[in-house]
Order: sequence, then C-alpha cells, then structure tokens
Amino acid sequence: MKATAMRLYVDAQYASPYAMSAFVALTEKRIPVELTKVNLAEGAQHDAWYAAASLSHRVPTLVDGEFSLSESSAIAEYLDEMYPGTRLYPREPKARARARQLQAWLRSDLTPLREERNTQVVFYRPVPQPLSNAARETALKLFAAVDTLLPPDAQHLFGDWSIADTDLALMLNRLVLNGDPVPARLAHYARSQWARASVQQWVQLPRPALR
Repeated sequence: MKATAMRLYVDAQYASPYAMSAFVALTEKRIPVELTKVNLAEGAQHDAWYAAASLSHRVPTLVDGEFSLSESSAIAEYLDEMYPGTRLYPREPKARARARQLQAWLRSDLTPLREERNTQVVFYRPVPQPLSNAARETALKLFAAVDTLLPPDAQHLFGDWSIADTDLALMLNRLVLNGDPVPARLAHYARSQWARASVQQWVQLPRPALR
C-alpha cells in the first residue's frame, strides 16, 4: 500500500461520473487518497492554481507526488500499470482493448441520455420528465450494446470485475434509478455493480444540497 496519500480533485457535488470512476479505481487499489473539491459552478477549474495541475481544466485530476494527471480513463490505466492490488482492466489484451473501447464510447457518445438523465438523478433525486424520442433511441442503442457485451448469467463484462463495469453501471443507472424502463437483466447487472463496496464509498459521500 502506498504510504503517502495521493490527492484527487473532484467536483464539489461528488456527482461527476468521471471523478467517481477515478475514486473507485484508487479505492480498489487500496491507495490512500485525499479528496479536494473543485467548485465547477463557480468556474474554479479555470483558476491558475488548478490549471497548474490539470492540463484539461477538468475533474478529476490525480496528483501523485510531483506527477499530475487528468482524464479518468488515463488515471485508471496509470494506476493499473504503476500499483498492485485489484486489476482495473482485464489481463487478456483483446478484453482489455474492449474495456477501453467501452469507456471511450460511454464518455463520447449517448449525449441525449447524458443530458436528459444527468447524474443528479443518480446521486440526488429522479426527474419526472419523460425521455425524448432521441434519448429513447439512445437508450435502445445502449441496451443493444450491453446485451452483446454481457454474457448470459454473467456478473461482470469480462469474467472478473473491471473499471469498465463501474462506468457502464453508472450509465445504466441514469435510467434504472430514475425509474425508466430498462431490460431486467441489465437492470440487475447495474444494481449488482452499484452494490460494490468501492462504489458505495463514493455513493455515501456527504453531498451539498442542490440549489
């Protein structure tokens, strides 16, 4: 175990899916970490003190000694290559590539779903508005992809748990926790992943009230 805590810069509401992914990665590796909140609503991510650590001016940013790194998937890959503990990615190269593909897709696509079911429905409260046609079509695309990737009766995508399971569960839980229709098999997978101890540590963090 690393004796000196790393520092992880996260959003002040603990609602960023990417900050959560980095936190879960550190927790799975059993690396001590100090969380520092960045008030995105006030534009603190653009302040000089933060820009010095984060090239992208986004959260999360990990500081490990004199080295700093932003972008959650890059953080997970760095931790997996540098530190022992639970593997964050599959050992088999093709499965590892697929996990990285899935992470990249979840971060770059599915925009209507991410906009209409932002992470406030996951970490705060559901919203009553029904999904638009575009968001419903996006959800169907997500379901089809997961149905292809997740083997029948499997607990995880690639045999053992990987950080891609956490990222995917969060995307599905935008719908599950809002009460939107989700195929039973996929809803069960999302709830099971959500119960993982490292995920629950993030879920249980004290959050400020929504304004």
